[in-house]
Amino acid sequence: MTTTTVRAGATAPAAGRRVTPTGRLILPATADREDWLTARRRGLGSSDIAAVLGISRYGNALSVYHDKTGGLPLEGDDSEPALWGRAFEETVAREWARRNRSVIRRVGLVANTERPWQMCTLDRRVLECPLADGRERCAVEIKCRDKMKASQFRSGVADDVLVQTLWQADVCGFDHIHAAVLIGGNDYRQYVIRIADHADLLDDLRTAGARAWRQIADRRPPVLAADADPDVLLDLYEQLHPDRAGAVDITRDVDTQDAVADYLDAHNDEVEAKGRKKRAKAQILAGLGDHQAATVLDRTFVSLDETSRRNCHFERLAERWPEAYADCVEDRASHRLNIPRVIREEHNA
Repeated sequence: MTTTTVRAGATAPAAGRRVTPTGRLILPATADREDWLTARRRGLGSSDIAAVLGISRYGNALSVYHDKTGGLPLEGDDSEPALWGRAFEETVAREWARRNRSVIRRVGLVANTERPWQMCTLDRRVLECPLADGRERCAVEIKCRDKMKASQFRSGVADDVLVQTLWQADVCGFDHIHAAVLIGGNDYRQYVIRIADHADLLDDLRTAGARAWRQIADRRPPVLAADADPDVLLDLYEQLHPDRAGAVDITRDVDTQDAVADYLDAHNDEVEAKGRKKRAKAQILAGLGDHQAATVLDRTFVSLDETSRRNCHFERLAERWPEAYADCVEDRASHRLNIPRVIREEHNA
């Protein structure tokens, strides 16, 4: 068997045709990206189900809801990790095929024949699986991760990758999915995720997916858990409401009023903590005297390490080199939460 990567091209299957045991092609891999982004809103993909379960850094159930119902801009993830992940995908896929003496092929967006809302975009479909005789078909998922995430792959794939590959297998009717992971740009690892080993989890995924899709179809936003990632929520609300104006009456909105009180309490705690931290630092420096470090039982207990940071004097730059200032410095608008002083005083009284 020769190592071959077969690209989708003139022989690519037509949309609507069954391309896996239980999957039909919605769009080929060669489709325009905007068309792909539009089509994937008609169902839940493998990255969506990870977000629905709250194990994705890039979204949650609420962001998936607003994406599918058109509340978010029709755009992909243009972050640096996503950009380089797409750039290295073909290289990692070819390396997996070479090492496993296999044949792979790009496919595109696939939907389950019985549950059309259950979708996935296969990174590569495997035409000749290295685990079986003959031409058993499966797929390989390609991931590029930061070296700081290496521990997540110590005993298997990371949780989000496990969920995504199980979802893909369920969409397509495969009994296993391969995963090829490049960590830190030079640490290659590969895994096999078998459906039989995760039957209960797969049932939970399908149940969670069906519930999320009903909420989307019924236009009922999901209620998030209290411990939902606040960074994801802050990013979501910035995207949902880029242009803010006017005022909303929250006289009867007790939840928002309570949130303001919580915010003020947290702010007061933060101010107090910063003061305690500074006082403790002053005491430590008093104990160090003119020394750089302190030890306890011959072990370094605390040290004062020199650091440096680059600073720019913008006024001087604008005065001496106005063209460079205009070329390199830009103002970016942002929103800062402001609570009037009278409200703060009433809360602290």
